[in-house]
Amino acid sequence: MMNHVRRHPITRRALAGLIPAALLAQTPKPSKVEIRKQGAGFRLLRNGEPYFIKGAVFPGDQPKFPMRDLAACGANSIRASTRLLDEARSLGLSVLVNLPMRMESVHKFDYNDERAVADQFEANKKRVLQFKDHPAVLMWAIGNELSVGYKNKKVWNAVNDVAHMIHDVDGNHLCMTIIGDGSIRDGDIRIIRERAPDLDLLGINYYMGVENVPRLIRENGWDKPYAVTEWGPSGDWQAPKTEWKASIEETSTEKAERYIERYRAVMEGDHEHCLGSYAFIWQWRHERTQTWYGMFLESGERTEAANAMQCMWTGKWPANRAPRVSRVRIDGHEAADSVYVKPGTQHTATLEARDPEGDPLAMRWEVLAEVARAGYAGMGEKPSKPIPGLMTPTGPGQAKLTAPEQEGAYRLFVFITDDHGNGATANIPFFVKA
Repeated sequence: MMNHVRRHPITRRALAGLIPAALLAQTPKPSKVEIRKQGAGFRLLRNGEPYFIKGAVFPGDQPKFPMRDLAACGANSIRASTRLLDEARSLGLSVLVNLPMRMESVHKFDYNDERAVADQFEANKKRVLQFKDHPAVLMWAIGNELSVGYKNKKVWNAVNDVAHMIHDVDGNHLCMTIIGDGSIRDGDIRIIRERAPDLDLLGINYYMGVENVPRLIRENGWDKPYAVTEWGPSGDWQAPKTEWKASIEETSTEKAERYIERYRAVMEGDHEHCLGSYAFIWQWRHERTQTWYGMFLESGERTEAANAMQCMWTGKWPANRAPRVSRVRIDGHEAADSVYVKPGTQHTATLEARDPEGDPLAMRWEVLAEVARAGYAGMGEKPSKPIPGLMTPTGPGQAKLTAPEQEGAYRLFVFITDDHGNGATANIPFFVKA
């Protein structure tokens, strides 16, 4: 006959008598994150201490740009997927965890399809339950720019269902959804207030014009705090265009100036509602061009944008800074002049560059055929390759350009590097026409 033994659940207190105290003390605990109302504004607290987000978007898929360098530059948080949680914790960084929600316009997702919506909900619930106790989790981001090209407002009800679930199963962390500048212009904030009241705050992706976010948030009736979840240089869709509609890109020096101006205007300027930000993007990235958004060159060098963020996060510039550059010109003309050249003709390209520490500089010139913008976030966009034999350096900051024989749109790039791991870049679109 089997003896029935009454079993008692082993509590943490009971475990204390079985496991050494030092080992129990090492057991990781989730961080407690909360928003506290303070006068007319809000304060973010992490484990009871004020916590202002000094972060960057960090995909973590390029070994040339390790997370440890981001931490060393003064960041305290990343916007990333769950696979980076352990490394972030080891470096003392928190993580805004992305919870994927499918988009009506991009993924052809139907928010009237109750089964599909339920399956998406369950997938996110599983993810939250799996990672909610990880010490590096700061908040949950439910979807990214779900309103791009959408019609069905039920997406916000689906977002709220996930937010409600998070509050049910995770008492330690906050949740947001993330919208872009177009969503704000289209009045989505008021719809989100109505359909997704369980959100704790709002995430904002905004590039040129981010200085207006504090005003726009208030004008649209958002009475909770926000974080700027993507921001940086002026977006390629926002930039001035040539006559053939090529976007005119800022130089790396101009971009660094934009990072500083925008950080001071919003993150340092809106003490009441802004809880911090995630600069875009701490890696190299091809989107619209090979240099538009990444804060590094493809070869690994830091640009002035990375230097600028280190200064904003720590109050100090790095000991050795990236080169500063002017706009590149063809025969004295800038991009705004809409430069046309004839096939096979010879031209002079010029650029002024200087190094803050007087380090020697190297320059590399390239011509690439222009590529078309490939929809949302450049998804599926394939860069062209440099065309050999078109550029001949002729002196410091000067090169001879031989125009391609084939008519069409092109872009001339110049890359400048010092001997301390820093770089700079500028480019000019031009059109070959007989």
